[in-house]
Amino acid sequence: QVQLVESGGGLVQPGGSLRLSCAASRNILRFYVMGWYRQAPGKQRELVATITSIFSTNYADSVKGRFTISRDNAKNTVYLQMDSLKPEDTAVYYCNSGLDGVTYWGQGTQVTVSS
Repeated sequence: QVQLVESGGGLVQPGGSLRLSCAASRNILRFYVMGWYRQAPGKQRELVATITSIFSTNYADSVKGRFTISRDNAKNTVYLQMDSLKPEDTAVYYCNSGLDGVTYWGQGTQVTVSS
């Protein structure tokens, strides 16, 4: 069993920044890919960014150049640095990974971008 716990969400003005954290209960070196997804009200959950164990990254077109995903293996934590935030980034952000054929999700953290 793996637990993923997100933190760092909140209310921010357009153009502002937030850093989300995802702490895993297991050594994240075992997870080849870890990712962040988001779900806005009335919309499907969508991929935001992923990072592999060899630090290869992938981003949704809507966040390229504004968001940065990173991982600290020593702390078993994955981060999502979000800059130049827009109102359309408002959503619940979820951490995701998989191990031994099982997909794990965190409980989510709310990000609201509003003036």
